[in-house]
Amino acid sequence: NLLKYPVLPLNETLDRFMLTVEPLLTPKEFAKQKEINQNFKEKEGELLQVLLEDVGKCEKNWMAQRWLTNAYLKYRDPVTVYVSPGMTFPYHKFNDLKEFVKYTAKVIYGLGKFKAFVDTGEIPVVKMGKNELDNSQFGKVFGTCRIPARGTDRIVYNPCSDYIVVIYKNHFYKMGLYDSDGNLLSSATLAKQLEEIRDAESSVGIPYGILTTDTRDNWAEAYGQLMKNPENAKTVETIQAAMFTVSMDQCIDLQPGQQMKQLILGLIHGDGSKVNSGNRWMDKTIQLVVNPNGNVGFTYEHSPAEGQPIAMMMDYVVKKMEADEDFGSCGSTKVECGPQKLNFAPLNDCVGQWIFYANRNIDKLINDLQCNVLKFTCFGKNYIKEQKLGPDSFVQMALQLAFYKLHQVPAAQYESAHLRIFENGRTETIRSCSNESLAFCKAMTDPKTSNEEKVYLMREAVGGHQKYARNALMGKGVDRHLLGLKLMALENNLPVPEFFSSPGYVKSMHFRVSTSQVASVNEAFMGYGPATDDGYASCYNPRDDDIIVAITCWRYNHDTDPDKFAKALEGAFLEMQKVLEGAKSPKSK
Repeated sequence: NLLKYPVLPLNETLDRFMLTVEPLLTPKEFAKQKEINQNFKEKEGELLQVLLEDVGKCEKNWMAQRWLTNAYLKYRDPVTVYVSPGMTFPYHKFNDLKEFVKYTAKVIYGLGKFKAFVDTGEIPVVKMGKNELDNSQFGKVFGTCRIPARGTDRIVYNPCSDYIVVIYKNHFYKMGLYDSDGNLLSSATLAKQLEEIRDAESSVGIPYGILTTDTRDNWAEAYGQLMKNPENAKTVETIQAAMFTVSMDQCIDLQPGQQMKQLILGLIHGDGSKVNSGNRWMDKTIQLVVNPNGNVGFTYEHSPAEGQPIAMMMDYVVKKMEADEDFGSCGSTKVECGPQKLNFAPLNDCVGQWIFYANRNIDKLINDLQCNVLKFTCFGKNYIKEQKLGPDSFVQMALQLAFYKLHQVPAAQYESAHLRIFENGRTETIRSCSNESLAFCKAMTDPKTSNEEKVYLMREAVGGHQKYARNALMGKGVDRHLLGLKLMALENNLPVPEFFSSPGYVKSMHFRVSTSQVASVNEAFMGYGPATDDGYASCYNPRDDDIIVAITCWRYNHDTDPDKFAKALEGAFLEMQKVLEGAKSPKSK
């Protein structure tokens, strides 16, 4: 019972657009933007709207395939850092390598059980109000792989895959998950196979996986050369068709106070060509990454799905393992075939050169990325709810305030909102920067503003964000409609209108703060790279009594600093609490 994705009225979207750009423009720029909007509405916009409405009549979700193609498959930067997030598990201390292998096997077993729920349609259908939410993303993450191609990648789905690929010291092994009757193997049986793989390899292999970390066009060129050899083609196709991959990484020492940072960076990029970056296949939607130092999590390729299904998968496995020490013991013990090594042909000079480039490029990318993970423990969402404020909107306004205090200007701020009330719905953008958020930030940095006024403006800003978020969740945002209009011009060989290079459009699309909430009851979080050269990524998990935020930015930009931003965000949380506590009354209009 899923809704058809609508084409919004042009007037409605443009009016909403103007509200979102006003805090980012000077009065002169805003006046000019009004003229550009009016011209667009009366001329090219009207034609593009008709074209889009015609497309919308013929398709249940006119945006779904266009979003996959334009937001992901045409994107040419590496999926590493730029596209693929890391999703952590809670830290788990391993006393020895046997325990490490046993834990890895249990997680693999848990993922097999979760896939069974997906296959049998047992994932609960959740409602948002009266509307059911689409569960199709759960079926698109197992067996799925991105395929590099010059200009535009492809994506292949293998939902019936019955094996995984284990990567250890850059070597690849095919490992079955089921017996001949289709029963999931027990965790102990899986552990024996993992031990076989570990025992078989004493030296590090050629890092073919490093190729998948490079720019998509570089990888496409290398892929073309690699696949010319039938042995290589067979191995690569086996990797691509696996249910998921498991990277059993080489142990790295944990630095005091840096464990959460090391955890997320290991998942995002693997720590470099001389560490674990080659022990990956970044095109796979799900990569389980397990390090003997206790750092565990997923690296997931973002093309087919959002973060929440991945987080739900993690929560399910962790909950089962914590509740039952014998989780995984009831599976089958009948192994039809042990782990099979997937061999590559002897390395030739051409592929070797691409591996050299990929090694160099990933090491530079890793050096450029800076990270800080803030675990704010003074309060969490329970306190925020007690103040009759929405936790997500409260965090969004704290991010606005932190940026404003550091840079003295408001930031265009992106937050993803799911569109799961629509068939094959993906995301809409919540534009968190608003006239209300700017007024709030100015008040919080003005010593002359009274406490009561600060509280009032905070509530107005939080309420404004909640209203925009509710609209976005119903498909009534700005960004996807405007993208649809632009694509209508491109698909029909029409000139792209001036509107799409106007100050309001350009500035409001330059998201200096890129955010998302990925919630989990566990001490777990997601992290990814920033969307702009001069901005931050901030992915957060607001739990009952704390808030975990993974912050990244680029080292080469001297205006951004993740440590300063984390400190400013902590200060924003505390100042907002102080204002709320000091208010004579929490009144609002």
